Amino acid sequence: MVSRSYSNPLELVSGETSSLGRLPPRIPRAVATAGLIPDLDSPSSSSSEKEFADGGSCSSAAVRDRTIIVANQLPIHSHRGSGGGGWSFSWDKDSLLLQLKDAIGDMPSAMEFVYVGCLREEIPLSEQDEVSQILLESFNCVPTFLPPELLSKYYLGFCKQHLWPLFHYMLPLSAEHGGRFDRSLWQAYVSANKIFADKILEVISPDDDFVWVHDYHLMILPTFLRKRFHRVKLGFFLHSPFPSSEIYKTLPVREEILRSLLNSDLIGFHTFDYARHFLSCCSRMLGLSYESKRGYIGLEYYGRTVSIKILPVGIHMGQLKSVLRLPETEEKVVELIEQFSNRGRTMLLGVDDMDIFKGISLKLLAFEQLLMQHSGCRGKVVLVQIANPARGKGKDVREVQDESSAMVKRINQAFGFSGYDPVIMIDTPLQFYERVAYYVVADCCLVTAVRDGMNLIPYEYIISRQGNERLDGALRLNSKAPKKSMLVVSEFIGCSPSLSGAIRVNPWNVDTVADAMDSALRMPESEKQLRHEKHYRYVSTHDVGYWANSFLQDLERSCMDHVRRRCWGIGFGLGFRVVALDASFRKLSLEHIVSAYRRTEARAILLDYDGTLMPHGSIDKSPSRQSIEILNSLCRDERNVVFLVSACSRSNLGEWFSHCENLGVAAEHGYYLRLSKDADWEVSIPAADCSWKQIAEPVMRLYTETTDGSTIEDRETSLVWCYEDADPDFGSCQAKELLNHLESVLSNEPVSVKSGSSSVEVKPQGVSKGLVAHRLISIMMERSLLPDFVLCIGDDRSDEDMFEVITSAVNGPSLSPSAEVFACTVCPKPSKAKYYLDDTAEIVRLLQGLASDTEQSLGSLAPFAIEENTVALPAG
Repeated sequence: MVSRSYSNPLELVSGETSSLGRLPPRIPRAVATAGLIPDLDSPSSSSSEKEFADGGSCSSAAVRDRTIIVANQLPIHSHRGSGGGGWSFSWDKDSLLLQLKDAIGDMPSAMEFVYVGCLREEIPLSEQDEVSQILLESFNCVPTFLPPELLSKYYLGFCKQHLWPLFHYMLPLSAEHGGRFDRSLWQAYVSANKIFADKILEVISPDDDFVWVHDYHLMILPTFLRKRFHRVKLGFFLHSPFPSSEIYKTLPVREEILRSLLNSDLIGFHTFDYARHFLSCCSRMLGLSYESKRGYIGLEYYGRTVSIKILPVGIHMGQLKSVLRLPETEEKVVELIEQFSNRGRTMLLGVDDMDIFKGISLKLLAFEQLLMQHSGCRGKVVLVQIANPARGKGKDVREVQDESSAMVKRINQAFGFSGYDPVIMIDTPLQFYERVAYYVVADCCLVTAVRDGMNLIPYEYIISRQGNERLDGALRLNSKAPKKSMLVVSEFIGCSPSLSGAIRVNPWNVDTVADAMDSALRMPESEKQLRHEKHYRYVSTHDVGYWANSFLQDLERSCMDHVRRRCWGIGFGLGFRVVALDASFRKLSLEHIVSAYRRTEARAILLDYDGTLMPHGSIDKSPSRQSIEILNSLCRDERNVVFLVSACSRSNLGEWFSHCENLGVAAEHGYYLRLSKDADWEVSIPAADCSWKQIAEPVMRLYTETTDGSTIEDRETSLVWCYEDADPDFGSCQAKELLNHLESVLSNEPVSVKSGSSSVEVKPQGVSKGLVAHRLISIMMERSLLPDFVLCIGDDRSDEDMFEVITSAVNGPSLSPSAEVFACTVCPKPSKAKYYLDDTAEIVRLLQGLASDTEQSLGSLAPFAIEENTVALPAG
């Protein structure tokens, strides 16, 4: 099969079709299954996809031997030779991507890593092929070359002007604060992600390789990869905060990014807060719910389970300990001891990037407050602020630099004297060993960012304070004596939850931060030792190797069922997603069911109403004229017995379907049944005692009063609490509480309490839609009809009882031995049904087809013309 690929990535935004693309020319590891790249616009799987379902061409026991790490930048330093000579390359040992490789490399599960990303330096077009070859052969790196203009719009534009500020809670309220959304920058972001995807295609072996994508620069990359390889084993880790839904939903392309992330198999976050915000966005904007099973959080997305991983990254213990052993580190420590300790001065240390979210100016204000309130600290306490160069550019960075410099100058003039500067600002780049030396000497480390994804500075500080024997000697410490350290950390950084022994502060509360500094200085030595011991135990065991290995193990677990699923790609552009189903669960074909309908003589048809014939959320619940005509056409054929099964009251159903003479109707989940319009209502179980309503209704009313948007529906034999219009998170929380409350107060009543789609229902015990299925089959047997065609369609949990009855009747005495049975649910999801249709529009189209065939077989003019690209929707 020829793969259809988007040669113009901007067409993804508009959802237009594109011309045929082609595979990259060089693939070092060949694709193991021919034709695996699917037809992007086809709803059915390719032949190779079907081979997977049959276990044909993919080994389920494949050994995890290679992971492709994808990030915006490669862990590579590049240098141009003097006089315009050739390029030389070396590893960037400070890169997290390289550290995770080193940390895992010594483990028994060691694997090969391939890196895909950009270089920091621009490579001329004429040299790109040569550089690519060198990096692939010598470093296992595949460089991604972006044209300078595209790189600027993608990275400095969309990433740094839109995503990075928004993810750090900066709303675009004006052009000066966050900027207005620029569609051209978004298109550049899409184009850049597409180029990254093309580079991955050059090296991926989709049967075996795992792909691990890092950070917000590549959040739509999963869609490009899932589009090419439906079963790609794909993980994504976000290293920045994920904002609350109130912040995130201001992004104009919010749904495109969410749906792209959900094309991953595993999505990782540093903290539960970030994961909670992401899940809330999926709930509020996409209507998706999540659940926790045996400790794993998962989202069901079109038959695929997207797992959520919560684990903060760690530091590279081996690298940091090796730096602590360097002679240069010891020399620098001795120098700093002479500069501070030997002069009776205590060092407070801050290490931050020079950007607007690190809170440097707030920290300086707090230190100034400390000196003002505690005169004893003057001349004795020094704040050393290491300001790393900002990663971005612009007016905001210059303002932070100017403000910080002015504040340092003011504090030193107010509280300094000859030989003593209260604040030492270091804004020149330091070697890593120099920074580590500051860690070793500092009595307290201050990390007071107003918002930060993770921040590993506290972890580095803790390990550095643990030191070694040589550094203990330089510090004149007994090597066997307990070590100590103190941390003042912001509540708004990712590492804060894991540092329970730190003094946590609100960085905007300057007085509180100043008090925290004073507490850190005055704390008893024994308590400092206990806090340090607790922190060291955690940081040393949860290093970068632990983090990476845990993520890859969970990614492997999340992908275990790939080989047994059948996959289809549906949707256009960034709305593309893969429907993954078990081999026995498939989409109901119109041609298939019409063919079976034509050749059968005794047909039983069971139809749910709300959510099946009528879309959920419709304000007007009454059926459309078209739905009435379809049902009448089906009932007109004497070979058909048609039942409409609903949770609605019999009064509403009787009124709505008063024009359907021969339609069987079951109300309130089958408690009331009517065989035709002129027949009397009968009950499926002995008359119910509804005195329990006097207990249940006050409880429901209480929850209605406290849950805005919720309502109570009082039916003849049941009570339903609906929260469809309430806040989804609060409504779901209240529903769980109400369910427990009702089960408790009604424990001695003959009722069952069930949760449904945005509802909690109390109904008599024994009532279910399965009773209607039994009744319909018995009616046909009374008429000496042995059903050879059964169609049952429903959308929620209450319909599963019908599916169970008709599927268990197969090969039994109540159905013909050659009976065609179609149990069909709405949307692909776990179900006892064997078939599914996507939505109510497809169901109406299916019934329209059966009704047209009925009219034709009865010799009437078919009123239902079925056109390939036309779907008739019910009213509302």
